Amino acid sequence: MRGAVRSVGRALHFPVTGTARGIRKATHAHGAGESGLGKLIELHAVNGAGDVMITVALASTVFFSVPTDEARGRVALYLAITMAPFTVLAPVIGPLLDRLPHGRRAAMAGAMLARALLALIISGAVAGGSLELYPAALGVLVASKAYGVVRSAVVPRLLPPRFSLVKANSRVTLAGLLATGVAAPIGAGLHAIGDPWPLYGAFVIFVAGTFLSFTLPPKVDSAKGEDVALLAADEEHLHGPLRKETKRPGLRTVGPAVTHALGANAALRCLSGFLIFFLAFLLREHPLTGESAAVSLGIVGVSAGAGNALGTAVGAWLRSRSPEIIIVTVVAVVLGTAIVAALFFGAFLVAVLAAVAGFAQALAKLCLDALIQRDVPEQVRTSAFARSETLLQMAWVFGGAVGIVMPLNGTLGLVVAAAIVAAGWLTTLRGLVSSARHGTRTRPRVA
Repeated sequence: MRGAVRSVGRALHFPVTGTARGIRKATHAHGAGESGLGKLIELHAVNGAGDVMITVALASTVFFSVPTDEARGRVALYLAITMAPFTVLAPVIGPLLDRLPHGRRAAMAGAMLARALLALIISGAVAGGSLELYPAALGVLVASKAYGVVRSAVVPRLLPPRFSLVKANSRVTLAGLLATGVAAPIGAGLHAIGDPWPLYGAFVIFVAGTFLSFTLPPKVDSAKGEDVALLAADEEHLHGPLRKETKRPGLRTVGPAVTHALGANAALRCLSGFLIFFLAFLLREHPLTGESAAVSLGIVGVSAGAGNALGTAVGAWLRSRSPEIIIVTVVAVVLGTAIVAALFFGAFLVAVLAAVAGFAQALAKLCLDALIQRDVPEQVRTSAFARSETLLQMAWVFGGAVGIVMPLNGTLGLVVAAAIVAAGWLTTLRGLVSSARHGTRTRPRVA
């Protein structure tokens, strides 16, 4: 009898333990378990699941729920709100985290715990219609970006042997996307039960993430080698008279590869903001042939999401040591696709452009992160990530603002989209190719 009960218990327990073992095997593969990268991958999956729970809970407040003629003002307000976390992030959070090299695990745990508590505040605001919703949602954005800045700065310390930074970044990002895909329908199911329930789920997830942050290896907090990490943009900074006077490397000495890659990524992020808001209004008024407005938006959204996931997956398997060439290539592909879509505007090409833009944005961002991790001194790396995120968000907001005010003409809109990409590609092409050809020499990793 006991044997039968034990067998039934094992049968019921296996789906959970088997799934957990499978996830652990995948996240710890290729040396990621030994280096500690596997723990970071799992933590980022938890982060993605918690964020999507909050997003699902707030879905009913977005501008698509109001008539089109009232939506533009709400979108402008939304864009202004999304800028606030980044105006705080760059001048305050980044330098603050730079001064806490021994507190990276604590900083990530703090970002998780803050979002757990804010999720409870938002749950009460959603249920009672309180104005607390807006500052709490703003706090979630700030905490989420603070976590992202620290996470990006941590990756180089957990790099397994023979792993490129692009590959490591994409593994972490892909885990977040997969967790988002799993958590989204669960959040939708909880939302059907009641508006606050996805927020209760987010609270539980972020509390788990708080404890998981401290399971990262102690070397994440180590400052060993940080006092000798120095990179300059040119030989004068490295060997000139200012070399001995330099006590702390500045953000202006990041090298040309990073600055040009940031410009190319800004063009792609600007395109993303433009397409999101322009197509949102365009497809509500002029849906794709034979489809409703909701289905049209869904097709474009799924295409963009699939492209983004594919770009992350490609980065996970990519072994290239030249992120600059990858960026040049993907931006050129987006430019060509945008031109074709503008010339032969139609439902299929709009979906293709959304997918290609999502693919390029994901892969180019992975490459930018790899260049920052490779070329920026570790003392100021978190500030570099914070400021790069600020610039990219400003580009996204600018593109979205252009999309809001554009006339609802598909061909004209995609011509503007192509012009945005062309401007970014042409201004960074020469610099990126030169950096890849004569390249910034790869620096040894800090232990």
